[in-house]
Amino acid sequence: MAEPRRGPLRVGLCYDRFGDAPRPPGAPPDWDAEYEPEETVAALEAAVRRLGHEPVRLGNAAAVLARMPDLGVDVAVNIAESYGSRNREAHVPVLLELAGVPCVGSDALALSVSLDKHLTKTVVAAAGVAVPAGAVVPLGGDAWAVVEAAGLGGPLMVKPRYEGTAKGIAPSSRAETADHLAAEVARQHRLYGQDLVVEAFVDGAEWTVGVVGTGDGARALPALQRAVEPRSGIGVHALPGDPDYVVEGTLTPELEARLAASALAAHRALECRDFSRSDFRVGPDGRPVFVEINPLPTFAPDGTFAILAELDGQPYDTFLADVLGAAIDRARAESGSPGAEPTGRRGRAGEGLE
Repeated sequence: MAEPRRGPLRVGLCYDRFGDAPRPPGAPPDWDAEYEPEETVAALEAAVRRLGHEPVRLGNAAAVLARMPDLGVDVAVNIAESYGSRNREAHVPVLLELAGVPCVGSDALALSVSLDKHLTKTVVAAAGVAVPAGAVVPLGGDAWAVVEAAGLGGPLMVKPRYEGTAKGIAPSSRAETADHLAAEVARQHRLYGQDLVVEAFVDGAEWTVGVVGTGDGARALPALQRAVEPRSGIGVHALPGDPDYVVEGTLTPELEARLAASALAAHRALECRDFSRSDFRVGPDGRPVFVEINPLPTFAPDGTFAILAELDGQPYDTFLADVLGAAIDRARAESGSPGAEPTGRRGRAGEGLE
């Protein structure tokens, strides 16, 4: 680890940026869908500078590995997705751990578990959060036999087991018949070469809830509604192209409180750190049903966190500095970094939002 310092810190930035890596052989068309534009990296740099620290671009897992063992930073912010296995999101946190660099963001174990949709639902359900009924179709398995054994009724949603929220999703991912299910399972098995999750499709309004902080100190940010495609009912953020959309449902104080409680429960149960974003469906009964969690949410200037900053009337670098400042303090304190001093946050991100 670099020598601790009492003044400004050197803050490493770990990320996968569009165009930084060639497409791997056999990769699906959306292999880099969760990567970031240059604007995201610039937004992180601006937030780090606002805290009075020096941002250092470390880049993706391959770039971090090439700089090992001395990365030349005091702490690192990780949003790197990586590529290649069900543990891909753990690649950079493991390297940071080996280099002795405190990591802002969830650790390797939390990222690997949360990337596995089946394990994620198991953990979140055990925490008392409603999840869709579902089952796993192994590579080469008989989807209809799995569905019958699990007692699932239609419509059904088909997803890659070890991918992010939107990867693999198409309008055909909502299956209405046995033939439709077989065709969609074959499509995703061919493209992604991995187990699939088949679960009961939850009709209704879709909401996303950001969480910042860790453990008992975590806080839910205001819920944001997501548009859905009217024919399939799938969220338009997960679909390619520019589909039609509808926005239905009303965010009452009671619903927002339930969404916040469910997002916090998921964040804590999976032991996520510093930031995450969870997606929910809410049907006519008003009960939030957990769909996904993303412990590596985008910080792009048009993403969820930037929208929340705009709604609160904050410059985005101020909002993001508050999130990262608290996270840097947590990471350095937990690592036992000598000489660690608070970053001097100006407030709490989203504090003024109702």
